[in-house]
Amino acid sequence: MKKIIVLLICTFLSFGIKAQNFIGAWEGYHTSESGESLKSVVVFSDRYQVITTYNSKTGEFISTNGGTWKLIGDTMTEIIEFDTNNSERVGTEVSFKVFINDSIMGIVGDEMKFKKIDNGTPGKLQGAWLMSGRIKDGETQLRDTSRPRKTMKILSGTRFQWIAYNTETKQFMGTGGGTYTTTNGEYTENIEFFSRDNTRVGASLKFNFSLIEGKWHHSGLSSKGDPIHEIWSVRE
Repeated sequence: MKKIIVLLICTFLSFGIKAQNFIGAWEGYHTSESGESLKSVVVFSDRYQVITTYNSKTGEFISTNGGTWKLIGDTMTEIIEFDTNNSERVGTEVSFKVFINDSIMGIVGDEMKFKKIDNGTPGKLQGAWLMSGRIKDGETQLRDTSRPRKTMKILSGTRFQWIAYNTETKQFMGTGGGTYTTTNGEYTENIEFFSRDNTRVGASLKFNFSLIEGKWHHSGLSSKGDPIHEIWSVRE
C-alpha cells in the first residue's frame, strides 16, 4: 500500500511540472578544475533553448550548446543543433529527468542547480529569432531561414544570446551574449561573453528597434562601428 501511495505522489509531482515554468533565464555557478569561478546561463523560449558557460569574472567564453526542447511529465528531450564541446552531438536526441520549483531547477542526479533570473519579462523581445534579412542602401535583402546555416538569437526578459552555426556541416561560427533592455524604442546589449573576441566583454551597444508586422527591425552601429539594419523573424 505504501509503495502505491509513493508511486501516486511521484506521478502527481511529475505531471505537476509544466513546460511554461521553464520559460525565461536561469543561472548557476560552479568551479573549474583550476579553481576558476564559472557561470552557466540557460535561456528557454517556447521551443528552443541554449546553455552557455563562461568565466564569471573575466567573461572568457568556455562552451555553449542548444537546440529544440520539449517536456513530457518530468522528462525533457532536446535535439542538439550546436555544441562547441562535441560537434558529433549535433542532430542527436537526448532525454533526461528534470525537477523545478518556483526559483530552482536542475537535472535529476546532477549536482548543478540553476536559479531563475526572469520569467520572460520585462524585455519586449522574448523568444527565438532568426536573421531573415537586411536593409542596405534602401534595398531589402531577404534570407531563407530554412537553410542549415543559421544565425539565431534567443532572448528571455533580461538575457540575450546570438549563435551562428550550421546544422548540416555541424560547424559553429560564433556566439555572444549578456543582458539587454528595451526602453522607448531603444535596444541595449551589455556583453558578458563573446567567443570571437574576449576584449568585447563589458561593452554596451545601443540600437533602435521596432516590431513591424511581427518582424524585429534592428538598426544602428555594429560592434565594429559599421551601420546595420537587420531584420529578424520569429523562429517557428
